[in-house]
Amino acid sequence: MTSVIETRGLQKRFGRVQALDGLDLTVDEGEVHGFLGPNGAGKTTTIRVLLGLIHASGGSVQVFGEDPWGKAARLHERIAYVPGDVALWPNLSGGEIIDLIARLRGTNTKSADYIARRDRLVEAFQLDPRKKSRTYSKGNRQKVALVAAFATPAQLYILDEPTSGLDPVMEAVFSEQVSRIAKDDGASILLSSHILSEVEALCDGVTIIRAGKAVESGTLADMRHLTRTEISFAADGIDPAAVESIPGAHDVTVSSGRIHFTADSATVASALPRLGQLDVQSLTVTPPSLEELFLRHYGDEITAADTSLEAVR
Repeated sequence: MTSVIETRGLQKRFGRVQALDGLDLTVDEGEVHGFLGPNGAGKTTTIRVLLGLIHASGGSVQVFGEDPWGKAARLHERIAYVPGDVALWPNLSGGEIIDLIARLRGTNTKSADYIARRDRLVEAFQLDPRKKSRTYSKGNRQKVALVAAFATPAQLYILDEPTSGLDPVMEAVFSEQVSRIAKDDGASILLSSHILSEVEALCDGVTIIRAGKAVESGTLADMRHLTRTEISFAADGIDPAAVESIPGAHDVTVSSGRIHFTADSATVASALPRLGQLDVQSLTVTPPSLEELFLRHYGDEITAADTSLEAVR
């Protein structure tokens, strides 16, 4: 499969600060790829390198097979970018800005196809394009950027916290549009987001970044095999010791009338017949969520932050 984005050992230093420290990232053609990490992990720095806005300090980076540094103008003809904090021309209306960006990307804004696509997006995002952008809220400024990005088809969409400032209804509209361009246009999408449920629903693959390095990368299905599945059932007449004897069972507890335990994802299939022999009722099997995968790498930071807060109190 052809890679649209590929970085190997990517490094970026700002003085003494090592923002990227050997990052490996691959986004394949037609893939929706999630890019996760908290503030300061290096996501936005990576995106700026991919867009050719800053030069890498080391390693290699290719977008459509070319180094974006020095080739940005040509590559941007194939890329749509949405940042998480949008600045607009204050004296232009939202509609004027959308059309201006389309013309900058070489689109004929008088064509029926463009007008139909733009108007459909304006309606879907419930945006009033007649208002001056200086009157827009943060959410409406974000809508202008999203409509402008989606109104002209691109081969690669780089979206950096694109739903920042949107309410849950508009987040759902955004998800629908991403699914549409991935399915109908075959576009590749790099989606950086703090909303894990959004990434889980939309993305084919995920890269989790920490301190400028990729600490987990792959499809969600593959990554789930690296952690445990939660299983629970009604506790009536079941001896917890019998559950503890099941190979691969961990952390057996009883609460609220149910027995809970976790199992290595690779052993779930073999555990289910054993549960059948115990004649368990109301069985629930919950695969690990993206949030759990994320917390595997950042749970210690959250614990440390909570400890520091308690010390201050």
